[in-house]
Amino acid sequence: MASTQCFLHHHALTNPARSPSQRIMVSTKPNQIVCKAQKQTPQEDDVTVVSRRLALTVLIGAAAVGSKVSPADAAYGEVANVFGKPKTNTDFLPYRGDGFKLSIPSKWNPSKEVEYTGQVLRYEDNFDSTSNVVVTVTPTDKKSITDYGSPEEFLSKVDYLLGKQAFFGETQAEGGFDPNAVATANILETATPVIDGKQYYVLTVLTRTADGDEGGKHQLIRATVKDGKLFICKAQAGDKRWFKGARRFVESTASSFSVA
Repeated sequence: MASTQCFLHHHALTNPARSPSQRIMVSTKPNQIVCKAQKQTPQEDDVTVVSRRLALTVLIGAAAVGSKVSPADAAYGEVANVFGKPKTNTDFLPYRGDGFKLSIPSKWNPSKEVEYTGQVLRYEDNFDSTSNVVVTVTPTDKKSITDYGSPEEFLSKVDYLLGKQAFFGETQAEGGFDPNAVATANILETATPVIDGKQYYVLTVLTRTADGDEGGKHQLIRATVKDGKLFICKAQAGDKRWFKGARRFVESTASSFSVA
């Protein structure tokens, strides 16, 4: 009676204890399976052969079952999508206005406060009104945002976006402020991306006031010109909340803004 046995080896091996007729030749090539027919010895009865075949069948079956990965296991380290539905980002909600679109944090609510001329949208954080986003649309005789000059020159023309200081009068040189200065604005970063063939100006500004309100404010401004209109999106958060999670929402909201 003949049977077929398979061996997986990385090196050639021989067993001196076996007789020449029982010696197994194994390929020296790594990870190569070699199958060779062998004649059973008289000592191996039918029961032993059946037992070995059954054990091999059980082993292969267990390996096949063990190789399957459940969806929950595949999602280890994140929320398991056990129902197979596509996951959606519930942190932001899409908003489409007249000529523009953006994504707004889902926990921010619409606000009726009007801060600027041409304001068409204002949303603010449920727990902190300092964290908010504003969109303004105003007429302009410029054909492109670059007609305002550099990003820094553009900001000087719309500096009203940076807010107003509540205190006015003479002050001492303290807290990093010059004499009689009650507010400062530092441009941290500028960019001039082109999106869908339209030129944008992007500015990141840190403002501080002498009254110490919020320890300063991070303000992200994104602007472009289209069809005789100046579109501006400004998202901001107080310095303290900026480093406690508000940064992601402000940056994502500002970067999502574009003219339609």
